[in-house]
Amino acid sequence: MDLKQFVRFGRKIVAVGRNYGAHAKELGNAVPTEPLLFLKPTSSYVQEGQPITIPAQCQELHHEVELGVVISKPCSRVAEQNALAYVGGYTLALDMTARDIQSAAKKAGHPWSVAKGYDTFCPVSRFIGLDELPKPENATLWLSVNGEQRQRGSTSDMIFSIPHLVSYISNIMTLEAGDVVLTGTPEGVGPVREGANIEAGLDGVLTMSFAVEKQS
Repeated sequence: MDLKQFVRFGRKIVAVGRNYGAHAKELGNAVPTEPLLFLKPTSSYVQEGQPITIPAQCQELHHEVELGVVISKPCSRVAEQNALAYVGGYTLALDMTARDIQSAAKKAGHPWSVAKGYDTFCPVSRFIGLDELPKPENATLWLSVNGEQRQRGSTSDMIFSIPHLVSYISNIMTLEAGDVVLTGTPEGVGPVREGANIEAGLDGVLTMSFAVEKQS
């Protein structure tokens, strides 16, 4: 399989919540002692040239920029020291979140699936080869809205490393070629409105941009 086409054949998106301590604190959440996982459907993928759509039910859409890990081959019960052998590359991703819907779900003790799973809620860049990002543990990612920088952080600030996350997830569910692990977002998340332009990047690697529209 050509990992450059991971959006077409990947079967799941496994996301990690609160993997940067400052982000957990900015939303009033405790810093986790083990990875906090949730799933996003692959139908939420959108690529450059396609807009992010604010659903009619959402009153507060937030941006979260993340490094995505693209899995290269079936990965089950893998030890942390062997986990990087199952990483085929990376992608820059946005974990778009209906924050008002998520907040209501959290208050009621319900899952976050609705808040995270709408169509267009996982914008991604092109595939990033291993040679393009030789030090994923020390990559700088950022996001701006209408030219104003909102987020900037380093993957070195992750609570749980990429090898730890791949190993941890693989001991719960088998990861398959083309699956993506979203590794969490640095602080600075915030709302975006209809008509906004989101630009995000990995320093020295790529930038991407998405227009934001309201569902008609």
